[in-house]
Amino acid sequence: MKESRLVPDMKFARLAADEQIERAIQALEKNGIKTLLAASGQEARQKLWELIPPGAEVFTATSTTLDELGLLPEIDRRYDSVRVKLARMDAKKDRREMVKMGAVPEYIVGSVHAVTETGSVIIGSATGSQLAGYSASAHRVIWIVGAQKIVPTMEDGMKRLYDYCLPLEDARALRVYGVNSGVNKILIINKETTPGRITAIIVKEKLGF
Repeated sequence: MKESRLVPDMKFARLAADEQIERAIQALEKNGIKTLLAASGQEARQKLWELIPPGAEVFTATSTTLDELGLLPEIDRRYDSVRVKLARMDAKKDRREMVKMGAVPEYIVGSVHAVTETGSVIIGSATGSQLAGYSASAHRVIWIVGAQKIVPTMEDGMKRLYDYCLPLEDARALRVYGVNSGVNKILIINKETTPGRITAIIVKEKLGF
């Protein structure tokens, strides 16, 4: 099995201090992103169930945070799961329809790679499959974000993406898919103009990367 040659900068794994978390929450709220604080992953799970009504259509973006919280199978059981429907389709014959289903769900649930104390959010992606929904096309967006992802500035956020997240994702992609990953597409959200569209749950635990 191939191994990643990239080495993560572990300084970006440290949890943010309470003052940093508070600054980030205030800035996100100012920028139109509703932000909740959870003391633990278990509390974040409970907040998620409170945010999504029964029977809602939900697409789960690929996320180690969701994996660590065990959310994927539970979302599939509780809601009208886009992932379940996609698994039943033919990836070649139905590709165009599958892309549209993932891009315009009622709810999309996932995470991000960095949150700045000035209220911006950075998401990197190898394929970009989650970026359309996050940016504009999903009706509601919910991110669960470990507090280690909070950084002071945009420059720090980009360093975190390339120097910490990419090496870890590259190793995961090699292990799971047998191919290297890459920061092929980047979404930066500085402000959300539709009230209530995006909710971030900041968790005071190290979750995902």
